[in-house]
Amino acid sequence: MTKKPCRPVKAYRNEEFMSGRDARSIRILSEYHEPASRFSYHDIDDTIVFMGSARLLSREDAVKKLEIAEAEWADIERASRALEMSEYYEAARLLAFRFTEWSKLLPGEKNRFVVCTGGGPGIMEAANRGASEAKGMNIGLTISIPVEEFDNHYVTRELSFHFHYFFMRKFWFAYLAKAVLVFPGGFGTLDELAELLTLLQTRKMRKHLPIVLFGKKFWKEIINFDALAKYGVIDAKDIDLMFQTDSMDEAYTYITEHLEQHALDEKGARL
Repeated sequence: MTKKPCRPVKAYRNEEFMSGRDARSIRILSEYHEPASRFSYHDIDDTIVFMGSARLLSREDAVKKLEIAEAEWADIERASRALEMSEYYEAARLLAFRFTEWSKLLPGEKNRFVVCTGGGPGIMEAANRGASEAKGMNIGLTISIPVEEFDNHYVTRELSFHFHYFFMRKFWFAYLAKAVLVFPGGFGTLDELAELLTLLQTRKMRKHLPIVLFGKKFWKEIINFDALAKYGVIDAKDIDLMFQTDSMDEAYTYITEHLEQHALDEKGARL
């Protein structure tokens, strides 16, 4: 009995090839085309991006953590700090709620200024949670990193993305953003903020992009922007690329006024 000839595997079904170095460009393109297809299907082409630490807790969780620490006499100072920092979680949650409600009142049936985060815990969870509580669609752009599961369940299921390449994830943050709010965060937040500021400073990004730094005390301690201007490594006018505030009302008004002026026509349509 003769054996049937073994058919060759099609290239795009060859897992060894597709996961190898020679197909890297294909994988990169897939992280462009697959999200683009989903955004197009849901008619999304502008977002309000929230950035900030994955480590910040909700007030409820921070209170529980402090109660446990006090009962066990274990690192009360750290737990107290977590409770103090939880104000930023709650601010991000409420602002996302307010932006989502505002966007739903805009004329037309399009999904406008959709809340977008990195899809993880902390500030990201807070913003997705606020948008979800306002019954609005929201986006999570997660990244594969060697830690525990990074997703949060408040992200709209159809708009939950998982990236391998950091630069493709950051592309989608920047490309769709019409406004950005940056809350206290670590290396990742600083990296994302610096890249956006560089794109604006060098005019590689020519669209109008209001950036709010939320938490003046934190940002003043972390980055001395005035010193950068003093030593001549940035222009003084570059500091005006950001608006710093501790007020949710100020942040909300600043963003919505900029969007109404630069991203909407008189009838509420896209510009």
